[in-house]
Amino acid sequence: MNRFSKKLFLVFLTLTIPAWLSATILVPTLPEDGVVEKENQGLIDPDVDYTKFYGRVTDKDDTGRIIKVKTENNNSKFLKAGDVVHFKVNNHEDTRFCKASVRSVEDYYFSLYVQDFSGCWKDRYFPRGLQLNFESPLMAKRVFEASEYRKLLLLRKDGFLNQLNNINNFLWTFDQQKLKTAAEFDQRINELKRQKQIALDNILQKKQESLSLQTELVKKLDVIDESLDHYRVERREFLKDRWVMDNDTGLPFDRRPQVPKKP
Repeated sequence: MNRFSKKLFLVFLTLTIPAWLSATILVPTLPEDGVVEKENQGLIDPDVDYTKFYGRVTDKDDTGRIIKVKTENNNSKFLKAGDVVHFKVNNHEDTRFCKASVRSVEDYYFSLYVQDFSGCWKDRYFPRGLQLNFESPLMAKRVFEASEYRKLLLLRKDGFLNQLNNINNFLWTFDQQKLKTAAEFDQRINELKRQKQIALDNILQKKQESLSLQTELVKKLDVIDESLDHYRVERREFLKDRWVMDNDTGLPFDRRPQVPKKP
């Protein structure tokens, strides 16, 4: 009997597992662009009325005039001490608004001072846990100002991110840029060395040419000097010093010097 049960169980698994594997998977219908809500980068939404918001009483003091309210929307952080808000108790729309003054603000919580509950609450005891429907034009103003300031912060963030991106790119590619810069300067140095060698070679060549030209010019000057000596015309007239010259050379001469010729 036990074997027969095991066989039946194996047959059951064999028949049911393919059915499980071929089952149709149900998926939710999503928008074609894949986005349920448009992204506004945490800025103000023109379709939302920010003058109205909701909160729930979580605590109050012994006098019952100061209450602490918790909100699901943290826009209440834009409230400041001394701001005036108005509220009604949920499901008591036929009543008037109660006036309250903000005492302190923290994330998702703020404290209120209420002078009189009679306008929005008929009972003497104001219990914890009540949902309050707030209305405050000042809240809409504060949200608008926060949204505009957030725009400026986003622009500054984009600027800083671009600067950081450039710095990161420089740091990530530092080794490559170092090698590239060194290669560029090596190329320029080699080019300067080549130009230097060419200039030195030109100077040496000019020196050799100058030496050769100097030798040729000296030879030509010597030849010209010889030619000048050869083609120099001398005057042979006897002047008063001819007697001295004949006397020095031992030539016959008169005892008296000759009368000098008049030129």
